[in-house]
Amino acid sequence: MSTDQFSCGTCGALHEGPPLSFAAPAPDYWRPEMADDPACLLDADLCVVSGEHFYVRGLIELPIWETGDVFTYSMWVSLSRDNFTRAVDVWEQPGRETEPPYFGWLSNEIAGYEPSTLNLRTNIHTRPVGQLPYIELEPTGHPLSLEQHAGLTMARVQEIAAFHLHRLEDL
Repeated sequence: MSTDQFSCGTCGALHEGPPLSFAAPAPDYWRPEMADDPACLLDADLCVVSGEHFYVRGLIELPIWETGDVFTYSMWVSLSRDNFTRAVDVWEQPGRETEPPYFGWLSNEIAGYEPSTLNLRTNIHTRPVGQLPYIELEPTGHPLSLEQHAGLTMARVQEIAAFHLHRLEDL
């Protein structure tokens, strides 16, 4: 079997991949009708809901044992108004990676994890300009946190990919 395909544990067919990333287009609290509200904003990396709730997009990285690659979830984290304002102030500034991490709450429920990933405690680490922040999950017994801190196997990556690929087909 080529490394560009994997045998799906859900349907048994060969699929391209496995993909090494999945992304949420917005925080779970975002609704399409908010796009017309001047107190709301959603762009590729930043989100404001009703001028009261603030989010940045970042990457949850899960190391893959066998390959040294990284499986990535591109998700959203809520920040306090002060931390969001600071993150935006330094967004395009060289050296921004020296910022201390910002505390936040994971703002997406990643299907396939129990209990829910929504509102897991995080620290978001700013990286150099042009790179999305790194989302560090608080070390807990939650399966996603365990996978981030301990890594995962390629078999687990294939399981995640099969789950999400078939879930997308059902939508």
